[in-house]
Amino acid sequence: MNKNGQQQLRDLPSVSVILDHMQSEVALWGHDAVTSATRAHLEELRAAIQSGESMTSDLSIIQQTIRERLTIASQPALKPVFNLTGIVLHSNLGRANLADAAIDAMCRVAGGANNLEFDLDKGQRGDRDSHIESLICELTGAEAATVVNNNAAAVLLTLNTLALGKKVPVSRGELVEIGGSFRVPDIMERSGCSLDEVGTTNRTHLKDYANAIDTDTALLMRVHTSNYRIEGFTNTVPESELATLAQANRIPFVVDMGCGNLIDLKSLGLPHEATVQQTLADGADLVLFSGDKLLGGPQAGIIAGRADLIARIKQNPLKRALRLDKVTLAALEATLQLYRNPDELVSRLPTLRLLTRAEDSVRDQVNKLAPKVSSLLGDQYRVDTASVSSQIGSGALPIEVLPSAALSITAANGEDEPLRELAAHLRRLPKPVIGRLHNGVLLLDLRCLEAIHEDAFIEQLSELTQ
Repeated sequence: MNKNGQQQLRDLPSVSVILDHMQSEVALWGHDAVTSATRAHLEELRAAIQSGESMTSDLSIIQQTIRERLTIASQPALKPVFNLTGIVLHSNLGRANLADAAIDAMCRVAGGANNLEFDLDKGQRGDRDSHIESLICELTGAEAATVVNNNAAAVLLTLNTLALGKKVPVSRGELVEIGGSFRVPDIMERSGCSLDEVGTTNRTHLKDYANAIDTDTALLMRVHTSNYRIEGFTNTVPESELATLAQANRIPFVVDMGCGNLIDLKSLGLPHEATVQQTLADGADLVLFSGDKLLGGPQAGIIAGRADLIARIKQNPLKRALRLDKVTLAALEATLQLYRNPDELVSRLPTLRLLTRAEDSVRDQVNKLAPKVSSLLGDQYRVDTASVSSQIGSGALPIEVLPSAALSITAANGEDEPLRELAAHLRRLPKPVIGRLHNGVLLLDLRCLEAIHEDAFIEQLSELTQ
C-alpha cells in the first residue's frame, strides 16, 4: 500500500468520533446497532483503501452511509405490495385481503387485555373457541366446530384424533401436493394414520372404498383436489354415497374441502363451488376448510360437523399447539359476521368484491391509467392495454378464469432484459408492484387495484425515473 493509502487510513474517523456526531441516530436505533453499523462501514472503507481504491474520510458522508445502512436494516421484512399478478387469492402474496371490519377487530384486541379465555358471565376460565363456534354452526348448519391455524393443521389434528394407528382410504386421484411441496400423504403419515390408496388416478368407484373397509379402518376421507382437475374419462363417487357407506360401517366420513365456501357463487356470476352447508347436508360428519381462501378471512383451519367428534378433537393435546391467537380469532369472527348480511357481503368482503369485479370496470381503469404509466416510464417502454384472464387462486376452481384487463408493457428495443430490469425496479418500490412476465410482455393485471389505491400506485412510479 502506498503512502496515499496509509494517509487515507489515518484520516478515517474513529468509531467514538462518529458516534459523538450521531446521537440522534443512537436515540432512534440504539447504541449497539449504530456501533455495529459504524464498525462494519469502517471495515469496508479500510478494505477498499488497502486494495488500492481512493475512499473519502469526510465525516458527513460516512455518517450518511451509516444512516442509510441503518434505515435499510430497520425496514420491516413483511410489507404490503400491489398484487397485479391477476391471481386474486395469491398464496405467495398473503391470500385473502381482510375486510375493514376484520382489521378493526384485530386492532381492538391487539393492544390490551381481553376475554380470550375468560367467561365474563361466570367469572372463570373460558374456551377460546366459544367466541366463534356458535357463529360457524349458524352459518354452516354444523352441530359443533373448532378452529386451528390452517387447513393442513385441521387435517393433521382430525386424523391424529380419529385415526391414530388405523387406516384411512383415500382415492388415488385425491393425493394432491399443495404449495410449498406439502403433500396430503405426508400430512397423513405425520398424523399417525395409515393411508389406504383406493381406485385409480382418474376413476374411483364406491366398490373401491367398500372393498378397502375392514376392522382397522378409522374413517372415509374425501380430499378436494385444490390445484388441479382431472377431466375426460373419470369417475368420482358422490359424497352422499360415501356418507351412506361410512354410516353403514359405523365410521365417520370426513371431507377436506380446502377452500371452504359458504355461499352460492353462481348467483354472483362466478363458477360453481360446493358449499360447506351442502357438504354437511350430503352426509359429511366433519368438514375441514381454510379461512383465508374463498371465505375471505385470516389464515385458519375450520373443522365443523358432529358434536361428539368435535369434542374428541378439542381434547387432543395437539389442539393447544395448533390453536389460534387472539388477533386471528378476532379477524375470523368479524369476517364470519359479514356473512350474516348477504345483501352487503360482496361490497364489504374484499375477496368477493375483487372476484366479482366486472371486466369493463377493470378495462376502464386500464385505459385511464395507461397514459399516466406511459409518461412515467418514458420512451424506453411502450404501454398498451391487453385482455387477460385472472385466476381465483390458492387452489380455488383451478381451471376457471375471470375475464380481465391489464397494462401491457414492452421494451422499445423489443428485448426482454429491459422488462426484467423494470420488473425488478417495481419490486423495489416503497410499496412493491408485483406483475407477471409473459412472452416478452410485462403484464400488470388491474383487477386487484381498487380505485382507492390508484393515486398511491401512480405517485410512486415517479421514483423509477429518479
